[in-house]
Amino acid sequence: MKKIVLSEKDLPVAWYNILSDLANQISPPVNPVTGKPVEAKDLLPIFPMGLIQQEVSTERWIEIPNEVLNVYKLWRPTPLVRAYELEKYLKTPARIYYKDESVSPTGSHKPNTAVAQAYYNKIEGVKRLTTETGAGQWGSALAFACNIFDLKCTIYMVKVSYLQKPFRKSLMQMWGANVYPSPTNLTNAGRRILESDPNSPGSLGIAISEAVEDAAIHDDTKYSLGSVLNHVLLHQTVIGLETKKQLELIEEKPDILIGCVGGGSNFGGFIIPFVTDKLTGKINTRFLAVEPTACPTLTKGLYLYDFGDTAGLTPFLKMYTLGHNFVPPKIHAGGLRYHGDAPILSYLVHKKIVEAIAYPQKAVFEAAIIFTKTEGILPAPETAHAIKAAIDEAIKCKETGEEKCIVFNFSGHGFFDISAYDLYLEGKLEDYEYPEEEIKKTLEEIKKFPVNQS
Repeated sequence: MKKIVLSEKDLPVAWYNILSDLANQISPPVNPVTGKPVEAKDLLPIFPMGLIQQEVSTERWIEIPNEVLNVYKLWRPTPLVRAYELEKYLKTPARIYYKDESVSPTGSHKPNTAVAQAYYNKIEGVKRLTTETGAGQWGSALAFACNIFDLKCTIYMVKVSYLQKPFRKSLMQMWGANVYPSPTNLTNAGRRILESDPNSPGSLGIAISEAVEDAAIHDDTKYSLGSVLNHVLLHQTVIGLETKKQLELIEEKPDILIGCVGGGSNFGGFIIPFVTDKLTGKINTRFLAVEPTACPTLTKGLYLYDFGDTAGLTPFLKMYTLGHNFVPPKIHAGGLRYHGDAPILSYLVHKKIVEAIAYPQKAVFEAAIIFTKTEGILPAPETAHAIKAAIDEAIKCKETGEEKCIVFNFSGHGFFDISAYDLYLEGKLEDYEYPEEEIKKTLEEIKKFPVNQS
């Protein structure tokens, strides 16, 4: 069977909350002013109460509102596809499947949470949402969702990606969003960065600072985050819940689940419904998180409390971090250029439940071309990291003769990334290594935060 397709009646009607199984194990966000765990009132200036409640909830299942389900049905459930041609090319005995999230209106997994967040803001009377975006997948998803629920949308797009991926910007504008290259002169945070570095390429941390500041000073506006936070990973569990049901239909048990990681939303949503089975011994699946060597948060970062943004406007989060002042190199996987990772995912890596690996840019693009030639779909550079890992694991199976079941999340297509692929085909694509001395310096400062001393 090439595609395992569920019907609309199989669409999950509730999100799965892993905090029900990890209660009191995830370190809480900390208010940097008081040094105490964040309270709901601390978050109200930037988030609606409905999402704040989800952020801290330990209920196992949280019902998906009908209004959200109706929008999901535009593209969900998404297909699980057997990569037969890739298997043949690799001459591997492994069975390779991918969950195709690229079939959404915006071409990625991001609308799974964008639609939910826009809905909860709408019902609480919010008029405008602000956000950041790297490669533009998240920005286009939120613009799409705001258009559906008649909300205004302001997006701060990392400047290097704004220039690299102009069609993402165009798509956001078609859905009515205002898009600015970050850092900008519109916020105090942006102006401070430009004063110190007028040619700053920007970073997700900087763009988050601008979006949070914008939301905090306008009464009718809230902030929306596309990754990292608990409620974002919660919404993304529709991916893993569907995958689990699809594998059960064909009587497959995954030996390896793979996904790319920037902040952790697509990978977290993909694996979380399987984690409890792993913890209880029902499965022995490996969970493999894949990131770029240019921004190696999980593989080279430290597990500490740090700000989620560059200006220090957010609460402290316990996560793997490269330091909130880290500005990553200009790789084309813009969605993976974030200094930190989701607290839930970071905890799972810290406890060695999840493995992490990093790849350089050229090797990732080589894997993407192989996938495109065999399976016919051009992946986003972010997604190509997962493909590279899946190919490597399949080659290991060829060497050992093991018939493993390898499943990866195809988090988004790369049709807006053609310029990056042109550079690869022309032999002009660069490999970047992370600036070790820069990271070491900023991490030494973070270690001194009182919250990391206690």
